Amino acid sequence: MAMARARHLWVDSARFVKLCGSGTGEGFTPRPNWSVWAIFAVWPDEAQARDHIARHRVITRWRARAAEDWTVFLAPFSARGSWAGVNPLADLADPQACGGPIAALTRATVRPQHARAFWKRVPDISSRIGTDPNVLFKIGIGEVPLLHQVTFSIWPDAARMAEFARHMGPHAAAMQAARDNGWFAEEFYARFHVLGTQGRWSGSDPLHGVRDTERHAA
Repeated sequence: MAMARARHLWVDSARFVKLCGSGTGEGFTPRPNWSVWAIFAVWPDEAQARDHIARHRVITRWRARAAEDWTVFLAPFSARGSWAGVNPLADLADPQACGGPIAALTRATVRPQHARAFWKRVPDISSRIGTDPNVLFKIGIGEVPLLHQVTFSIWPDAARMAEFARHMGPHAAAMQAARDNGWFAEEFYARFHVLGTQGRWSGSDPLHGVRDTERHAA
């Protein structure tokens, strides 16, 4: 993965790309899972994304070495904050309503002096999202262990995603503590419409049969 970060490998391809590892279990732990890796990449449109994912040398090399791979094609409808000093989706977010599943991505740079307090909150959040009957998929990933953290989840619709985010449970309490105590040096929040999926995760497509997914993919 370290070699795949080289900027020249992505020239004339993704306009923004981050390579991430994951934690054990569903990813929401500080212990690395050496078998699950993720690429978050931004292209101007879905057609270019599909083309580059099919033939890009880094992605095809990873795919060739993997037991399985799963890709989610997304269209942002909101994006705020910054990731590595920029908002990579600022000119792409379209607030127009759209049916079907909704994905949520949050990314934060945790200040080193607050890492311990942050990770004490994570087990409760992981437990709650893991038992929520509405979540279709969830994973915790990160660029740098302990400090650069990303959560990604997919929900049946915007209403049920918003219900989870607003609920006064461990997630809301942790976010309030982060803001009150300055735990994060940088924050980024994005919401997406799911356009389609490709491949398998744990033997199947987590969104197979979900309303509207195949219509958008078509």
